[in-house]
Amino acid sequence: MCADFEAPFFRASVFSRSLRDLRSLPGRVRVEQRGRVHWGMTDEAFDFKKTDEEWRRELTSEEYHVLREHGTERAGTSPLNFEKRDGTFRCAGCGQPLFSSDTKFESGTGWPSFWKPLNEQAVSTTTDRSFFMTRTEVHCARCGGHLGHVFPDGPPPSGLRYCMNGIALQFEPDGS
Repeated sequence: MCADFEAPFFRASVFSRSLRDLRSLPGRVRVEQRGRVHWGMTDEAFDFKKTDEEWRRELTSEEYHVLREHGTERAGTSPLNFEKRDGTFRCAGCGQPLFSSDTKFESGTGWPSFWKPLNEQAVSTTTDRSFFMTRTEVHCARCGGHLGHVFPDGPPPSGLRYCMNGIALQFEPDGS
């Protein structure tokens, strides 16, 4: 609707307010790529560090887009959405254990969903105010890779739905 609106000053004022809010978040930096502005965490905030060149060399273009540029994979495209074996879901960027298969559930969203992380140190969250809405972004606490978002509409006992991009995860079956 906003794109069809004839008053460009309206879009600019709303966008500027949104950017001002993002600038105030600790550790957030402005990144401009391919004509789009992204807001991400500084690499200094994480223990596992690589240069942008190293990330590009080691990740596929799709993994890089999601993990490093805060992208989103298309719903229903990840084979991990249908993974039913016992095991651990790890960060595709650094291998950090993130989620147990014991907490995975079918959310009907088209993305792998979990009701809690493996432990409190596995993931970190930040406020995401992109697309004129407020959401809680989830990223790997070790490398800062963007994983997805968490919503307050999950099953008991937590009531949370960690909605993750499957391409940001790797599955390790138990016993391997």
